[in-house]
Amino acid sequence: MKRLKAPPSMRATSLLATLVGLLLGTVLGLAPPEAAAQEEGHAHDPTNIWTISRGGQLYDKWWEVIEAAPPKETHPAYPAAGKKKGSATWRCKECHGWDYKGVEGAYGKGSHYTGLKGVRGVADIDPGRIHQIIMDKTHAFTPAMMPHSAMEKLALFLSLGQVDMDKYIDRATRKARGDRRRGAAFFQNICAVCHGFNGKAINFKDEKKPEYIGTVAQENPWETLHKIRFGQPGVGMVALSVLSIQDQVDILAYTQTLPAK
Repeated sequence: MKRLKAPPSMRATSLLATLVGLLLGTVLGLAPPEAAAQEEGHAHDPTNIWTISRGGQLYDKWWEVIEAAPPKETHPAYPAAGKKKGSATWRCKECHGWDYKGVEGAYGKGSHYTGLKGVRGVADIDPGRIHQIIMDKTHAFTPAMMPHSAMEKLALFLSLGQVDMDKYIDRATRKARGDRRRGAAFFQNICAVCHGFNGKAINFKDEKKPEYIGTVAQENPWETLHKIRFGQPGVGMVALSVLSIQDQVDILAYTQTLPAK
């Protein structure tokens, strides 16, 4: 399902939002502890938090990140129980879910059901081991499809970038466990640059069936939190992984108050 895709006219504006995010992360010192635990190197070298964010986008729709053509065939390991076909079946999130829990999470039923387990089991394990899993017979990724440099980013996200979303989103009600008033300050000063103050500047669908940030936040808070944290593939959207996880959840809580129609 195509989500949170900004039209071309919004991309220049998104770059401004990126600068805002950088200011928050560097000038205001809002980077989480992981950002401080970097390997020694030059100041302009990629940070772990940037690499993890790129990995989060690869988990979403990897071909948009590496600017490659999407696969045409259905993934050979995609279950017969699934309802998708073609390139959609090559998205990590399509089998393992936006909440990373697969069949034990939000994708335990509905149009995205596959019956497959999530990726929570690889959290905190050696990224090199995950890299090998990405290329095994089941997952079937090759360097011709996804460069090793991209696989390394995806592996780092899977190892260090996941969170247990059940801590931050009530599964029964889909409500974020955040402070919407705090979230408003972040949204209005960062996200509103592109999404508009009321969240309706970008319509992800069409006029007959509009879909705004408020729509997605209410219907699929797990996807929304993932994209708040890591951004949207192929678009200059700010990755707010520079903020603490609670700040990110507060933003989600606020977006759930925005108009859905």
